[in-house]
Amino acid sequence: MRPALRPYLLIVPALLLTGGILYPFGLGLYYTLFDFSASKPQPDMVRLENYRAVFTQEAFWNSAWVTVLYAVGAALAETVLGVSVALLLHRSTVVGRVLEKILILPLMIAPVIAAIIWKLMLQPSVGVVNHLLKPFGLGGVQWTDTPTGALLSSIAVDVWVYTPFVAILALAGLRSLPASPFEAAAVDGAGWWYTFRRLTLPMLWPYVLVAVIFRFMDSLKVFDIIYALTEGGPGDSTVVLQIRAYLEAIRFQRYSFGISYTIVLWAVVYLAAMVLVKHLGKIQRKAAEVTT
Repeated sequence: MRPALRPYLLIVPALLLTGGILYPFGLGLYYTLFDFSASKPQPDMVRLENYRAVFTQEAFWNSAWVTVLYAVGAALAETVLGVSVALLLHRSTVVGRVLEKILILPLMIAPVIAAIIWKLMLQPSVGVVNHLLKPFGLGGVQWTDTPTGALLSSIAVDVWVYTPFVAILALAGLRSLPASPFEAAAVDGAGWWYTFRRLTLPMLWPYVLVAVIFRFMDSLKVFDIIYALTEGGPGDSTVVLQIRAYLEAIRFQRYSFGISYTIVLWAVVYLAAMVLVKHLGKIQRKAAEVTT
């Protein structure tokens, strides 16, 4: 083999992977230009009619609102709890080292399995959660039987599964911070709150924002946790965009219309990622100024 050919051979796997991603995406984008469904196996080209129907459908805006509530609520709760846990574990103690190992257990459970477990635990009559709350007069709560309760329960399961992810990223960030600014602050007699607000948090922000980007993007396209826990109910109170696309394409067998939902969702996730990544660059520059 000629040495000049090796660089080209090394990029072959990347090209195959790119093709494997772009081909189904392009095919799906092409199908949205037709009215393909189970009742119409020979579709007609409708151009952008599917997208017009999506944006004029009341169900779309309801699902979009539920998706935003879910993504913002889950990402915010996971960020606050994850950073708090990381700050607690940053102190090298025996308990901290043990908890650090236990912390990754939720990440080892598939989200859909975790949702099924929590669904059983949240059962009003036989669930262990109501059983534990009964002595406090809080038994019999309908956790997933009301619109608000179902959405909050779904967010809670997401938080339980993915808070360790944020905590691990934040803990890695804390352990990589330079020691010299903190030593100088200690010599000057700075208190814990001042050090945290002026040094720790500004330098930690890039790591926190990376976790926020991952979790917010993932929460925007959530399917498994909500579908396993509530199946989008009661009513359509937890029907996020991903579930709406599934219902349209699979259950109602309107394939082109359902794919249009996924393309719209992709555009939303892409734009959100672009905004957050652009903001990440600014945060990184500010963090660099703090360390110098």
